[in-house]
Amino acid sequence: MGLGFLGFGVLYNGAPPNLQNSMADADQSALERTLAEFIVRETDRPLGTGGTTFSIEANETEYRIAISCGFPIDSIREELKARLDAALAPLDLARPVRIDLSWRVAAHAVQPGVKALPGIRNVLAIASGKGGVGKSTVASNVALALKEGGARVGILDADVYGPSQPRILGLMGQRPETVDGKTLKPLRAHGISVMSIGFLVEDRQAVAWRGPMVTSALNQMLTQTDWGELDYLVVDMPPGTGDIQLTLAQKVPVSGAVIVTTPQDIALSDARKGIDLFRKVSLPVLGVVENMGTHVCSECGHEEPIFGSGGGSVLAGEYDLPLLGSLPLQRAVGEQTDTGNPTIVADPDGAVAKAFRGTALRIAGELAATGRDYSHLFPKVTVESKA
Repeated sequence: MGLGFLGFGVLYNGAPPNLQNSMADADQSALERTLAEFIVRETDRPLGTGGTTFSIEANETEYRIAISCGFPIDSIREELKARLDAALAPLDLARPVRIDLSWRVAAHAVQPGVKALPGIRNVLAIASGKGGVGKSTVASNVALALKEGGARVGILDADVYGPSQPRILGLMGQRPETVDGKTLKPLRAHGISVMSIGFLVEDRQAVAWRGPMVTSALNQMLTQTDWGELDYLVVDMPPGTGDIQLTLAQKVPVSGAVIVTTPQDIALSDARKGIDLFRKVSLPVLGVVENMGTHVCSECGHEEPIFGSGGGSVLAGEYDLPLLGSLPLQRAVGEQTDTGNPTIVADPDGAVAKAFRGTALRIAGELAATGRDYSHLFPKVTVESKA
C-alpha cells in the first residue's frame, strides 16, 4: 500500500499514488486559489494579507483550514464562517472541509520617538477637526464593539473641557479609587475600563485650565491609571487642532487615528485639518468615519441625507484613506447615549448597532494591516563607559 506525500503537509493512504497526488494537487490548488481570492470584509483585503493568515492541512478524512485574524472576531465568528463556507461550496473536493478560526491582537508601531505604554498593545485615537460630529458617541460604541468581539478594551476621555464618557457610559457621579495613593483604578462600564477628568471634577464645574495643565492632567490619567492588560485603549480626543491636540499627538503613543466627520462641507473642512495635523507628526491615520450620514425617521423609517451625502467618501478619497464606516443619524442613538446605555448595549441586534460593530471591526482590521511593533523582541542594550 503506497504513501503519497503532498507539499502542504498531507499524507494519503490506500489509493494509487498517481491518483492520490493528482486529486490532492487539484484540491490544494482550488482551496489556495479560492481562499486567496476571498476578500475579508473587515480589512477589505484578500485573505492571507493585511493581518490575516491561512494554512491548509489534510488527513484521510478531511481538509483542515486554519485561519488567524489580527482583530477580534468573537462577535462575527459564525458570520465569517458562513461567508467562507459559501466561497468554498462550489469546489468539488475529495474531502470535506473543516474551518478553524482564531484571532490575536498584536502590538502595532506608534509614531517615531514615543514609547509604547506598558500592558497596552494599541492606542486608538478617535478624533475630529471640530465638535458636534458625534465623535464621543462613535468612540464609546467602537470601544464596546471591540469588547464584544472578545478584546480587552479601555477608553480614555481626553476631552478635558467637555468630558462626555461619564454620561455616555452611565458613570455620572462615580469616583475612581487608588490602592497605593499614586495609581488610579479605572471605573468599569459594560465590561470596559474607563478614565475621565469628569470623574475628578463636579459635573457643572468648568475646567479653567491652560494648555500645560491640561496636558499634565491627561498624561497623569494615561500613565498613572492601572489599565492592566489591554488590546486596545480608545482615546476620545478633544475636538480641534490646537496646542492640546498637537501635544497629545506628539506624546501619546498612538497606533492609529480615526477621523470622524459628518457629510457637511464645514465639517469636512475641519476634518482635513485633523488629518493634516496627524500626518505632520507622523501619526498613522487609519481612515475616515462618516457619522450622521442619513437621518432615519423613528416613525416611518424614511431615510434622508439632511447633512448632505457622500462627504465622507470624498474626504477619504482625497487622502487615499479607506472609509471605515457610514453611520446614520437616529433619534434613539441620542436617547441611548443620554441614559448611559450606548447603542451597542441598548439595542445590540438593531441596524445601527450592526453599523457601529462593522465600523469598529473595520477600524481594527485596518490597524491589523499596518506595521507591527517588534521592539519587545530585542534585548535592551546599555552602553557604559569606564573611567
